[in-house]
This record gives sequence, structure tokens and C-alpha cells, in this order.
Amino acid sequence: MILIKNGRVIENNKLVYKDILVDGKIIKKKAPNITCDEAEIIDVKGMLVVPGGVDPHVHFREPGFEKKETIKTGTLASAKGGITTCMPMPNLNPAPDNRENVINELNIIKKDALINCYPYGTITIGELGKEPSKVDEFHDLVKAISDDGNGVNNLDILKIQMEKAKKYNLVIASHSEDFKYLKTKEPEGEIIAVEREIELAKKIGCRYHFCHLSTKKSIDLVRQAKKEGYKNITCEIAPHHLVLNKNIVNLNPNYKMNPPLRSEEDRLACIEALKDGTCDLIATDHAPHTEEEKALEFLKAPNGIIGIETSFPLIYTEFVKTNIISLDEFLNLMSFNAIKIFDLPKRDFEEGSIADIAVLDIDNRHTYSYSEIKSKSKNSPFIGRNLYGFNQLTMVNGIIVYNNLGDNNE
Repeated sequence: MILIKNGRVIENNKLVYKDILVDGKIIKKKAPNITCDEAEIIDVKGMLVVPGGVDPHVHFREPGFEKKETIKTGTLASAKGGITTCMPMPNLNPAPDNRENVINELNIIKKDALINCYPYGTITIGELGKEPSKVDEFHDLVKAISDDGNGVNNLDILKIQMEKAKKYNLVIASHSEDFKYLKTKEPEGEIIAVEREIELAKKIGCRYHFCHLSTKKSIDLVRQAKKEGYKNITCEIAPHHLVLNKNIVNLNPNYKMNPPLRSEEDRLACIEALKDGTCDLIATDHAPHTEEEKALEFLKAPNGIIGIETSFPLIYTEFVKTNIISLDEFLNLMSFNAIKIFDLPKRDFEEGSIADIAVLDIDNRHTYSYSEIKSKSKNSPFIGRNLYGFNQLTMVNGIIVYNNLGDNNE
């Protein structure tokens, strides 16, 4: 047994001191001043103890692109960041577009993952947009399908896969991008795709989730759909679209991603979506690339940044400490809502729940440094940023998988 002592937890939008007793995989008790002679004691000295983060949009690159990241390094970076559940995207080689390939990825996860991983299947074969993937073969192995990295512009195929998703109760996670804007990355490319996909999702009634929304108009479209009562239409926003805008890019490849950083008006619209609930969850779009790739000139460098180690501190520092969102909203955005949307195993941080736990240092600033990065790749625009809320301890299924608390608690 493990006893986490002197931590603060969030209850009814307030911070309260409670100890947490973990027995095996389970949170056995949450209460003030727990004593247990048999337990290993971990004193967290007033730090914030929260349910582990859930990130349904990461790229772990394995199989096929192990120079950028692997399941092992990606989940180590996740553990460092306090993320205990991830959903790796399917732009892999071979792509998980049939049962054999999905099982191959699951076997790697089973062997190497430090955290819970639920991989996506693809929408189309090879994510090429030409043929529907074999959802009938692999629907029981995944929670969702996506062609992330590519917009599905063949609406006939998209409709077929929406019907499959509805049949098997899967989520479609959309990288919404009209093909006419692939080179320019103008906001209209996202807006046009979101608009037409919403109309199709309304007609079919499948669970439809918009990835990394970045423009005011596309967010407004989702907001309107929700007002009309379409609860199966959901969306996410990435931390970088909440805290950065295009004025900061300055042709630095570590600020290059897809969708790109947008205008300040769009950034403020992303924040408004956090505040009014249009945004259902925070997802990093953690996208590692080698240092050699990101050292290329801006136009030749690949899109994508890492983000899984900095999502908790960015959201806490920029939006919780500033009272833009509440403590309860913080937990919903970082953990609980993704579990509901993607129908993941329940982890509600209550007594009897699976012990997936993160411990955040919310009282002390820390400067994020190149040398501490656990991801295989280092392409972060947040190196050198001073933030509160960095994770210090991670527990997954009752097992400590990351501990930065120091000698007294090792």
C-alpha cells in the first residue's frame, strides 16, 4: 500500500487537504489524516493531487517512425507530464487500417507503455483518403478512428465511415482541413471543413469530435451545433493555440504546426471556448520530430511540436491561476471529459476508483529546460518558460511510474 500524505485535492472548486491511501490498483480511502502502518508514506508537502491527465491526441510514431518517438519514450514523457492515459494517433507505418496492424500496435503498447494507451484506427486505408479502412475488422480493438494529419475530403467515404462509427459506437476524430488550403493553411480551410462535417454528422448522428480547433469561426460553428442540442459533436483545443499567436512565430520551426498559430482574435476565441464550455477538453497534439528535421529552414521543416510534458503547467498557470477557468473546470478539461467522450474505462478519482494520479507543484515556478525533456524529440516552443504546476509524481494503476519528489520519497 502507498499513502500520499499532506496533499491538497480539488473538491467543489476548493482546495482541501486530504490524504490518499492506495491499495493495489485502487484508491482505498481519501480523507484527512489517514494513518496506516503497513503503507509506504509519500509526503507531497501541500502539492496538488489530481486525477492523471487524459490526452486523446498524441503522436507516438511507433511503428514506422521510431527516430522521432517510440511508445516507450512517448509514454515516459507522458508520465513526466502527469498524463496517465493517452490515445496515439494512427499516422504510422503500417497504418492501423486493418485488424492485423491494430494488433501489432497493441502488442507494442502492451510491451513498452508506462501508461494507459488506447490507439486509434484509421478512417481510410493508409490515411490516403481513397478507400475506407476495414473498421468491421478492428472496431472491437479501438475507441475511435481518425486520419489525423490529413483531412478527409472525400465525403462519400466519410459518410460510410460515419455510419460504421455509429454502428459500432466509435468516435470519429476529425482533422478538419479542406484540400484546397493544404499549402496556404489559411483559416478558411479549417472553417469550410468543420461546417460541412457538422452538417454530415447531424444527419448521421454519429459521435464526432473535432481535433485541434484554432479559428473563431470554426469554434462558433461547434458552439451553434451544441446550442441546437447535438451533444455528440465535441471538440478539443491544444495548449499552444490558447497561449500563442502567429505574431510570435518569426520563422522558428519550433513554432510551426498544423493547424498553424492563428491571429490574436482566434486565440481569444479559443479562450472564450474554454470559459463557456464549447471546448470539451485540452489535447496536446504532441508531435515529435528529430532535431535534424526541425533544424531545417521554416518552409521545409515538418509541422508539429511536443507538448505532453507541459500541458498541465500551461493550463494551470495561464488559466487557473488567473481565474479564467475554475478548479473543477480544470479537472474536466484535463481528465474527466475525455473519458466520457471516448468511453474510456472509468477513473473518477474517488474511493474505489483506479489509482491514476498526478501530483502538481502549484506553489513554485519552474523553468522548463531542454535537458529535462523525456520525449525523444525536443521540438518545444515552451523551453525557457516559467510555469507553475509541473508534475512531480505519477501513479498509473497504483504503480509509481515517475517520481521527482527527491531523496526523501524515493
